[in-house]
Amino acid sequence: MLYDIIAKFDKKLHFPVVMAHCDIPCKIYDPIGAQISVLTIIRMVDLLNELKAKPSLTLDEQAEFLRLVNQKENHGIKVKEEISVIWGDYIKAPQLTQFPELHELVHNIMLASSQAKQHISKEAAQILLQQVNRFAEIFWATKKVATFSAICPYPPEESLIYPNLQG
Repeated sequence: MLYDIIAKFDKKLHFPVVMAHCDIPCKIYDPIGAQISVLTIIRMVDLLNELKAKPSLTLDEQAEFLRLVNQKENHGIKVKEEISVIWGDYIKAPQLTQFPELHELVHNIMLASSQAKQHISKEAAQILLQQVNRFAEIFWATKKVATFSAICPYPPEESLIYPNLQG
């Protein structure tokens, strides 16, 4: 009954939709979502640069260009969301004491993500990847999990920080 009343109010007032990681807290955090989003940005930049190299674009190629830009933008937002959730929900005083660079690093990730969204620049996207990889390194260190660097097995074949879960 309460649900029906709220639903009727919602139809008239159009309540905004609220999204969250979970805020329970569930203790399920992993920077891999941000890392994959940065890889997607880099891949979109590579594909956009291929189109940019053409003297002119067909209508289909123009549509592809728009889709690629849209995905680059969406993944730039996702980087910010993924990092913000970990920074806001997981990072606390002990982690900040252990890694005093965290505030500045997160701020720089937010700025670099904006740069990667604003430009079709592989350099800007790779700077963002370096920062997100550093964040991943710190994140896993706070959990006392060793990490290693490896080239991801798909385009754009960039280096990622992975947790060593072998023991």
